[in-house]
Amino acid sequence: MRIAVYTGSFDPLHIGHLAIMKYLTEDAEFDMVYLIVSPQNPFKNPEKAANAAERFSAAVEAVRRHPELRVKVDDIELKMPAPQYTIRTLDALKAREPGNEFRLVMGADNLRDILRWKDAPRILREYGIVVYPRPGFDSAALREKILREGPEGARIELADAPMVDISSTEIRRRSAEGDDMSAYLM
Repeated sequence: MRIAVYTGSFDPLHIGHLAIMKYLTEDAEFDMVYLIVSPQNPFKNPEKAANAAERFSAAVEAVRRHPELRVKVDDIELKMPAPQYTIRTLDALKAREPGNEFRLVMGADNLRDILRWKDAPRILREYGIVVYPRPGFDSAALREKILREGPEGARIELADAPMVDISSTEIRRRSAEGDDMSAYLM
């Protein structure tokens, strides 16, 4: 099976995430999406790790409300020792399911920094990535730069996915300000 590995904080899951998961299974021909709630992104605030179990439970509930999706909320990173580097997650998935092909999914904002990630050359060559558009980022230009400067054999596919201009950060901020953001939640 072709599996799209979609990792992130997902704090909270929103309609942008939903659009990407639909694209991956309906248009990009992935058999399944593994939604992996990351306890702690090495580049982000370490306080996120404190609510990882809550974010995982919320993700399970959000996906359950969308039975049309071919998405599995996977707790693999919650069981791994810190730090939960993406390469370790991909390697653990491959060891657990050697018959499947895994491809990492990320936004263009993360593609900009991929060469700073642990074992980025291995991620790019052995697993490859699918990049969805993000406001303010030129995916094609970023891809070309990485193919020029990065490892030989890097596999970077640009998704023709819809761009939804909302982020979990914005939802949290506006909710804290008293705005009703329920229409944006998954």
